[in-house]
Amino acid sequence: MSDINRIKERINFCIKGELWEQIPKFFEELHPADIAEIINHASGSVHTKLFELIEDEIKPDVLAELDDQTEADILEDLSDEEISDIVEEMAPDDAADVLGELEERSKEILDLMESEDSEEVRELLQYHEDTAGGIMTPDFVAASANMTAGESIDYIGSLDLDEPFYYLYVVDAEGRLTGWIQLWELLKQANRNQTLDVLADKETISVHTDADQEEVARLATKYDLSSLPVLDWQNKLVGRITMDDIMDVIEEEASEDIFKLAGSDDSELDYSSPLHAVKTRLPWLMITLFAGFVSSVILKRFIDHHIVALSFFVPIIMAMGGNTGIQSSTLIIRGLAVGSFSDQELFKLLGRELATGALMGLICGMIIGVWSHFMVGSSSEIPAIFLAFTVGVSLFSAMMFAAVFGAFAPLLLNRANADPAVASGPFVTASIDILALLIYYGVTVTLIALRSNLLGG
Repeated sequence: MSDINRIKERINFCIKGELWEQIPKFFEELHPADIAEIINHASGSVHTKLFELIEDEIKPDVLAELDDQTEADILEDLSDEEISDIVEEMAPDDAADVLGELEERSKEILDLMESEDSEEVRELLQYHEDTAGGIMTPDFVAASANMTAGESIDYIGSLDLDEPFYYLYVVDAEGRLTGWIQLWELLKQANRNQTLDVLADKETISVHTDADQEEVARLATKYDLSSLPVLDWQNKLVGRITMDDIMDVIEEEASEDIFKLAGSDDSELDYSSPLHAVKTRLPWLMITLFAGFVSSVILKRFIDHHIVALSFFVPIIMAMGGNTGIQSSTLIIRGLAVGSFSDQELFKLLGRELATGALMGLICGMIIGVWSHFMVGSSSEIPAIFLAFTVGVSLFSAMMFAAVFGAFAPLLLNRANADPAVASGPFVTASIDILALLIYYGVTVTLIALRSNLLGG
């Protein structure tokens, strides 16, 4: 690894000094993924220059590893003929990803490609990029159910395969998937004369072409699969999704959720324009701003009621409520992503969050009650013990409610087929800020009214 880092440092030195003629010899010592990393981190003005210095044989591998924006910069400068030569050497799924970004130029590039290669890519382009069909490769190995293990080994040996595979898929006469066999099972001497129908595992885990890529990643992770067969609407085997694509999906979905938690999206990684960042973030900030307007109205009511001392603890009530809600929503969002609970567990889950919020609120409410008693003391217009009780009960109520709301919001959005990650971050925080203040104000007014009635009686 230290040698690779030294080579990268030398290449970066050559880029700064515009010593272009020295870079190709360093590229020869690096893996395509390392070359792609160097180009991604370089200035956009030299992306195409660096790509041209790569040997033609590895250009397809490097292009497949580039970031979206870097890839777009390079493809914009290449001719249709150059792109067709590169994508012909790429795996069909990677070629489809590249041409899917080109849109208007894709037809001309496909016409320039060899008919066999272009046909595979055309078939993949009909699927949405975020579905199983959009990320699958049509390169798979399947054999008839009545073939013996020995015959299947000879059959596999006769194939001109470009990618490694670990499962032999078993299909019937119509091409429908009936099972799968790990390669090492075929190599056992005792199995040589057994038919694939006998040897195959009939409990196949598969997805249809229209399955969401998040569901694909969840299944592959749950069942520890290195590849996942893809079926069309007739249950015919049309492709497989390999582990490298599954890992890309996991990274993409995790990145998307993280950005949504912050009120943004992952398109910011591909654009350096401040205007694009503003366009992405501002709508969520407007929610927070609106929540601030509502909060200011509620705070004004505190002042109108001459309860100045109680306003000292508003930041604590809001912060504790917001953090409690975020904890609950993050837990639920993660659970929905990995499918760790079923619909039947809904009420049990909400009950647990209610109990958790109540217990945490009780502990924190007692602490803040003691703190408010000693902080304000006799300087308040209301008795210190009453102030402590009011603040403590308010924090208890706000945290208990926030825990339930934080859990319920993503569940509700998930039921509505919306992305539950939207429920966290600015949405939950802004909502709980308002509701926590309303709870605080409601508890305060109610207790003051009760105190006045008791004193008046």
